Amino acid sequence: MNYTLHKATQEDTSFLWDMLFESLYIPEGQKPFNRSILEEPFMAKYVEGWGRSGDVGIIARDENGAAVGSITARLYTEANKGFGYAGDKVPEMGMAIVEKHRGKGLGKQLIERLIEQLRLDGIDRLSLSVDPSNETAVRLYTRYGFKEIGVVGTSITMVAQL
Repeated sequence: MNYTLHKATQEDTSFLWDMLFESLYIPEGQKPFNRSILEEPFMAKYVEGWGRSGDVGIIARDENGAAVGSITARLYTEANKGFGYAGDKVPEMGMAIVEKHRGKGLGKQLIERLIEQLRLDGIDRLSLSVDPSNETAVRLYTRYGFKEIGVVGTSITMVAQL
């Protein structure tokens, strides 16, 4: 399938909220989250005020122009850190793909475009947080040089040198 990728803008904020919800990994047999979880400060920080300095995002669209995936990188501070926090100058990545578009190489395209953009912006490291039981995601991230540096709650924090 052919996807077009473009930089995320403030007009994409609603879709970024949808993708934040989509990114919440639910292990086999567990009850799905209620969408109200996005209102919690520990979740809202990932999209709230999108477009601030340092925010980098890519939106993927299918051949009909429908948004089907996103990848973002955002800086946090020690006082307001995300689950994948690795330092004030290390953006944290978040990625989600609409279920019917998974397994088609879109995640690879999104990661490669994000890394390319971050390198252009002078960023040399990128972090993320992933549930260790999300083996497909862990394998994908490992292919791009992400290495485990710690555990926060039920998630592992991984960092890659760009």
